[in-house]
Amino acid sequence: MAKKEKESIVIRDIFSHKQIRDNGDIIDISIQEVKKSEDYPEGVRYSLVYVRDGKNLVRYDNYMGHGHHKHIGNRRKEYEFKDEWQLFSDFEEDLNKLNIRLD
Repeated sequence: MAKKEKESIVIRDIFSHKQIRDNGDIIDISIQEVKKSEDYPEGVRYSLVYVRDGKNLVRYDNYMGHGHHKHIGNRRKEYEFKDEWQLFSDFEEDLNKLNIRLD
């Protein structure tokens, strides 16, 4: 018997943006308010990613069952989530360290 996948119920989009830059780099940001659950105790689901040549340079996400974490290149680190504003600020700060600006 197939294992039933857990489902998160989206309440609203907090922020959503996708941009393909002139050089082909991709910025894809999705922050959603979801029903609080074991996987999303704060009621927030997010994915913020910067892609170059098909590879994630920086990615923050809390994919179901994986908790809060970020990826810098091939390295995965735990991430201490505070709120959506700090999340975006931390993402931008990691991009700035790679000389990437969001403006």
